[in-house]
Amino acid sequence: MKILVTGGAGFIGSHVVDAYLEAGHQVVVVDDLSTGKKENLNPKAKFHQMDILDDKLQHLLQDEHIEVVNHHAAQIKVKASLEDPYFDVKVNVLGSVLLLDLCRRAGVKKFIYASSGGAQYGEMEKSPFPETHPSRPFSVYGASKVSVELYVDVFAQNFGLEYVLLRYANVYGPRQDALGEGGVVAIFTHGMLHNGDFVIFGDGYNVRDYVYVKDVARANLLALDYAHNDVFNIGTGAGTTTNQLFETLAKATGYSQPPRRTVPRLGDLKKSVLDCAKAKKLLKWEPQYDLASGLKETIDYYNKRL
Repeated sequence: MKILVTGGAGFIGSHVVDAYLEAGHQVVVVDDLSTGKKENLNPKAKFHQMDILDDKLQHLLQDEHIEVVNHHAAQIKVKASLEDPYFDVKVNVLGSVLLLDLCRRAGVKKFIYASSGGAQYGEMEKSPFPETHPSRPFSVYGASKVSVELYVDVFAQNFGLEYVLLRYANVYGPRQDALGEGGVVAIFTHGMLHNGDFVIFGDGYNVRDYVYVKDVARANLLALDYAHNDVFNIGTGAGTTTNQLFETLAKATGYSQPPRRTVPRLGDLKKSVLDCAKAKKLLKWEPQYDLASGLKETIDYYNKRL
């Protein structure tokens, strides 16, 4: 199968590329390298440094005879989406709609979209969130993910584009950027191994569902052969507080300093845990890594980079 992965030099996208290649598929990567890294690129994939808003993308889809588009390119920072909502909408909504239209023109058969669980559901009314939970995003980023899901369905209804929407929990693992606001596991792990100090926003009792990146990549692989237009939560169903995560990583890395604490960040949710029973039943997916085993591989990765 010939697959285009947008954002394929990024943290999650590069693991998806690896999974596709290992399964014997041909992969083309489009990434503007604004946040993705060349070192993440699998040499077996064909790489084009390109923005998803680039007019040349239509010719690429046609010339490469792409059958499936896996869309991971995005502006992913919640705080940034609130500070500059126009840029978030330009990249995440306009860029995605343009890509959908190019898929239609190029005859692409299937669209797999990396959406967000917690960011679009908002504060929890039911724990854990099922896919049927109402969408009430707490940030512009979350609203952009909801919007694109609707556009994907519109293109399916009108033009016959097949799709699978994957709503991720908090993804962590090797290659995650330890800089910026995202990726608390990467920030904590990298900092502890370098004996840095930390700020925890709020009281540290915010709850998140941490899912390992290799499990996420496997969900994207299974989505290729799923024959229905559908949406799936991809998480573990288990909640971990920021305090618990900090303590677990501190113990595993031998870090002994206490964190500093400050006011909560704008757009942060109190609790976000995903119900993944549907993915287990229909997609035949469930996480193979628990938090302990996933954190071990993550720590090993950052240790090797020291």
